Amino acid sequence: MNDMKTFDIEKVRADFPIFAREVHGRPLIYLDSGASAQKPTVVLDAVQKAYAETYANVHRGVHYLSQTSTELYEASRETIRAHMNAASIDEVIFTKNATESINLVAYSYGAANLKEGDEIILSTLEHHSNIVPWQLIAEKTGAVVKAVPIDEHGEFMLDAYLEMLGPRTKIVAVTHISNAIGTIVPVREVIDAAHDAGAVVLIDGSQAVPHMKIDMQALGADFYVFTGHKVFGPTGIGVLYGKAALLDKMPPFLGGGDMINRVTFEKTTFAKGHSKFEAGTPPIVQAIGLGTAIDYVNAIGFDKIAAHEQMLLAYATEQLSQINSLRIIGQAKHKAAIISFTLDDVHPHDIGTIVDRAGVAIRVGHHCAQPLMDHFDVAATARASFALYNNRADVDALVASIRDVQEIFG
Repeated sequence: MNDMKTFDIEKVRADFPIFAREVHGRPLIYLDSGASAQKPTVVLDAVQKAYAETYANVHRGVHYLSQTSTELYEASRETIRAHMNAASIDEVIFTKNATESINLVAYSYGAANLKEGDEIILSTLEHHSNIVPWQLIAEKTGAVVKAVPIDEHGEFMLDAYLEMLGPRTKIVAVTHISNAIGTIVPVREVIDAAHDAGAVVLIDGSQAVPHMKIDMQALGADFYVFTGHKVFGPTGIGVLYGKAALLDKMPPFLGGGDMINRVTFEKTTFAKGHSKFEAGTPPIVQAIGLGTAIDYVNAIGFDKIAAHEQMLLAYATEQLSQINSLRIIGQAKHKAAIISFTLDDVHPHDIGTIVDRAGVAIRVGHHCAQPLMDHFDVAATARASFALYNNRADVDALVASIRDVQEIFG
């Protein structure tokens, strides 16, 4: 890891060993971080060391390895608590991904608090992971799911949202940043208005955490979720932040070991705090790797990361806008470094296949955001998503490969 006073893109790229390889005989141009980010050496080393030198199951073990593994695991929880500025480590729950975190809230808080006629407000920008769990819990409880519209630029329509709020609104669950088009939602205004209406709020921060500093006490969200693999950590680890007062009243989501206080065949009592929601052997090594990843991005600094990525977004938008027949889908005023686009008469899967031959990795499809695709009247898009390790040469390679696509299709 590099301790940098200024952002040095070449030093950052050197931290990620995958960029030393080639794809189809060409240098790797990785523009798919919105789906999953690459891993720096410090994270890879932390995972390897945890398995090779300190691995054992956590909690309750009295032997050296178990105690060491527990210390590392819980130290990562504290790293994440501090990073999010949560009030307590009991507000930080480890899950396997953001999807599980959302399901936990839907099935634990939602099932216990929703009734027929209650309203759950989402937005048209949502990933399927923040739609389907709410639909399922609505079917069980009789609640109704509604979606805040977006405009032709992909902007979250705040005025429409404010009009939708009412006495029946019980849960608001919206993304912080759209995974498909990069729109940044004004979540503080969303949260404040929901609280004024008496609703609780879940924010899906999967796309936000890699790009910006988050502060739970300043933001005021009741629940906030993110996934480790998008913030340069391992797969198989997610985080649910929840306000302690809400978590204390919520029933367990999964039952098993490590989430209990006392078990008899007549009755089981449950652990307090985060332990109540972490049944079974947790993602020990993944959590250690995630803590290391959070330390890595904090050492670089989110102000530097954001400035670099916004430079790339502006440059890529300018360059792609010069390509005839290319349409950028979603051009909100405030957006993250994600660009979805289409080419006239060329299917996105053909775009992705051809640019891959040039070593350029992009994502194609509906991006688990079919309601959003329906809004723009497209079945799928090609999506380039940028991260701290991308540079202007990556943009140039993308543009050149798209021009190759145009030549092939005439």
